[in-house]
Amino acid sequence: MSTTSATQAPDPQIPPALAALGRVHFLGLAGVGVSAIARLMLAAGVPISGTDAKDLPVLQEFRDAGVPVRVGYSAQNLASIEAETGEPVTTVIASSIAKEGNPEYDAARAAGADILHRSQGLAACMADQQAIAVAGTHGKTTTSSMTAVMLDRAGVQPSFAIGANVAGFGTNAQAGAGQWFVAEADESDGSLLNYRPRIAVITNVEPDHLDHYGTAEAVEQVFVDFTERIEAGGTLVICADDDGAVALLEKVRESLAARGVQILSYGTGDSADLRLSELVPAGTGLHAVLRHADRRADLQLKVPGVHNALNAAAAVGAGLASGLTLEQAAAAVAEFSGSSRRFELRGEVAGIRVYDDYAHHPTEVAAVLAAARAAVAYQPDSSLEPGQVHAIFQPHLFSRTQSFAAEFGAAFEAADTALVLDIYPAREEPIEGVTAELLGHPVHSPDSAVSAVAAVARPGDIILTIGAGDVTHLGTGIVQALRERTGG
Repeated sequence: MSTTSATQAPDPQIPPALAALGRVHFLGLAGVGVSAIARLMLAAGVPISGTDAKDLPVLQEFRDAGVPVRVGYSAQNLASIEAETGEPVTTVIASSIAKEGNPEYDAARAAGADILHRSQGLAACMADQQAIAVAGTHGKTTTSSMTAVMLDRAGVQPSFAIGANVAGFGTNAQAGAGQWFVAEADESDGSLLNYRPRIAVITNVEPDHLDHYGTAEAVEQVFVDFTERIEAGGTLVICADDDGAVALLEKVRESLAARGVQILSYGTGDSADLRLSELVPAGTGLHAVLRHADRRADLQLKVPGVHNALNAAAAVGAGLASGLTLEQAAAAVAEFSGSSRRFELRGEVAGIRVYDDYAHHPTEVAAVLAAARAAVAYQPDSSLEPGQVHAIFQPHLFSRTQSFAAEFGAAFEAADTALVLDIYPAREEPIEGVTAELLGHPVHSPDSAVSAVAAVARPGDIILTIGAGDVTHLGTGIVQALRERTGG
């Protein structure tokens, strides 16, 4: 088996059999993507171990299950685990942050261990099931979470691996007894090409991850290539409301037809096969109607926003392709109540709600703010004025900030209060001249941002922390500041 850098998705290949992996060691075990694969392999009886840089709570879960865990990367860890277990590590699955130069990564390669990209590990986990792979620039986590909840509530007992903990499951992965496996298919490094889904979902296609791809055309091409990975006779579920997805479909329609791949479009327009209409906000949820062929079903969501109605329609489309009826799928997807860091409620004080969201692209930010605006506009008592939306945003990556600074700035015009933190660098080094000031909104320290939004919020308002970095940790401080101010 070939050795692949953890930051570079490998060329598509037949996934390895779980039984052939031997002892599997995970680098970055606590990461949401890697921990999902580790949970699935553990459930399948594969001997596993793992390391992470920090002793995060998820590691204790693995310790409790008898998994050898190490904190802090070291060239000695693999030998230590062999001494503890009596068997050598033969396969390493690495997160995107574990790469050449990491002492444990380098030691594994020198010892001759097979080093797999995380997507190869996930492909191995679902090789014996029918895959539903959810891809797209935005909405993957929510749509795949909705799909897993829908199939579960419909009695299908799916397996899944998703980039967030899913409400109702309390985990990001599950080994189910059914034939379907729901996977979030990440395009950030091209790793979605390692999957061969029976059903593929594409929520949208927009430029992103330009640090990896370089051009918008290269981003589009990876989705073209992804459609070629759909099994012959399978189904592509694709959004008819997204210009990028529509353009993609026109490029691949003939190729898909030649392989017998069915196309099921969804959206709010008359051209969609699965049509959403009559969308009405209801508190922090939304009501809509779904129509397919001569069937009609009511959709009553517990999450807000037109973008979530579209995500739910995508999940229903996957449900139809998997054999559910429209009525079954719509009723089951309505049980979805959220996933971590996707418009996740962090607390409510004196009628002020505090939410956290992972949005880190301008289109995602605009959708989250629109959902919040719809939520504050709905008042059970018609005499009450609509609330306001206060946002704290942390830009993620210097390259993304550079590419989309104007678009981010414009998106936040929809907030009544928009405060920006310094850029979260993640894997990148600074780029000269690229700072959070480019967004055109006040730049604050975390503490001053918390104080500022807590001071202006009033009953009926929503406060949002937005971004893919550590801005997520501010929710607790905001709730506490509100309590101190209001006595709540």
